[in-house]
Amino acid sequence: MAKILKGRPVADAICGRLAPRVEALASAGIAPALAIVRVGAREDDLAYERSIEKRFAALGLKVEKTVIPEDAPQSGLMQAIEAVNADASVHGCLLFRPLPGTFDEAAACALLDPAKDVDGVTPGSLYGVFAGEPVGFPPCTAEACVALLAHYGHGLEGANVAVVGRSLVIGRPVSMMLLAENATVTMCHTRTRDLPKACRDADVVVVAAGSAGVFGEKEAHAGQVVVDVGINWDESRQRLVGDVDFDVVEPVVEAVTPVPGGVGSVTCAVLASHVVEAAERSLA
Repeated sequence: MAKILKGRPVADAICGRLAPRVEALASAGIAPALAIVRVGAREDDLAYERSIEKRFAALGLKVEKTVIPEDAPQSGLMQAIEAVNADASVHGCLLFRPLPGTFDEAAACALLDPAKDVDGVTPGSLYGVFAGEPVGFPPCTAEACVALLAHYGHGLEGANVAVVGRSLVIGRPVSMMLLAENATVTMCHTRTRDLPKACRDADVVVVAAGSAGVFGEKEAHAGQVVVDVGINWDESRQRLVGDVDFDVVEPVVEAVTPVPGGVGSVTCAVLASHVVEAAERSLA
């Protein structure tokens, strides 16, 4: 039976380290604040928003929300982002993505000030991830994967890691972050010629393909650590599932993250840490 790598202990540890930093900022008259910019009311966005509000309230961090109707023009979204850029009391901004198809997501991301980009959506932040430079912040979920592995003592130095997924949200940035930890990284995707072999050859697999069951019996092997980033709705079972076929993989591998209760639980804590760091940078 695999060890279940739950996200809650990791998130609590991250937030525990933030508490004295928040107190120090308060002594300097700074209240770290996050601006959420949301278009429409997708249920997954709302669920994440509720988690943020709960976690941030416990830490004494502020959350401000701007909600834009789905039928609003692009100019309305751009004006909201410009207002965040101009507001010195706001230290970080979270733009919920993906945006509805009628919006130009690339233009919206490019407009955001990289100093306030706490989820790695701007070209500047992505440059920082790929170049290893302290510009902006990496995507929260990508950092959550690395933080979770570190918390449970799964060393990456010299490890063979397969990343299944190539998006700019998870796959590509987490590959760069794993490389920075001196892992040997193979980036895969659903069209990789022999995906099962690429996964079996890896000590650690980060699965972020956005496809339920893409990692199963053929991909798993004993001693492997599997990080499941996927969030999918299983109609037949009426519940959330990951990209990993958990019931099949769990008896085989050394360790695996659950869905829900795994990486997603850590992401919110990483977001809080980015907002606190952005507030600290504003004092420099």
